[in-house]
Amino acid sequence: IAISKGDRMDLVMQKATELGVTTITPLTSERTEVKLKGERLEKKLQHWQQIVISACEQCGRNRIPAVNALSTMDNWIKAVEADRKFVLHHRTEQALDSTQAASSTALLIGPEGGLSEREITAAEQYNFAALRLGPRVLRTETAPLAAISLLQHTWGDM
Repeated sequence: IAISKGDRMDLVMQKATELGVTTITPLTSERTEVKLKGERLEKKLQHWQQIVISACEQCGRNRIPAVNALSTMDNWIKAVEADRKFVLHHRTEQALDSTQAASSTALLIGPEGGLSEREITAAEQYNFAALRLGPRVLRTETAPLAAISLLQHTWGDM
């Protein structure tokens, strides 16, 4: 997920952990407004790691999700491996095909303002399928939680 402003990332880290994700990678994208570097970045990564640990304790989960180092979106889409890869895109007509099960899934979610058309096209070039969650445009902290819930319901343990 692209880094978002305020405490939105904290909320996503916490709830994504409760929903069962195994890895979270904070990303920078063209529209990311939050700039993290050096000591401030290290403190933020430690803060997010503590959030996922606390979320695991709260929900009784015994596996702590990895909180990866900050990456650019362009580098991440080239490196991520999963059976199915999706880029959330509210302008596509493509909904989730529940008949194509996956044992692992990667989701790419943009910041406030979404991903640019160039970024969506780049993700599609690396086998990310555009995915629409419905007729509404969801906020950056709501979209990943809705998508994770949908995927968990369709292929997971929910």
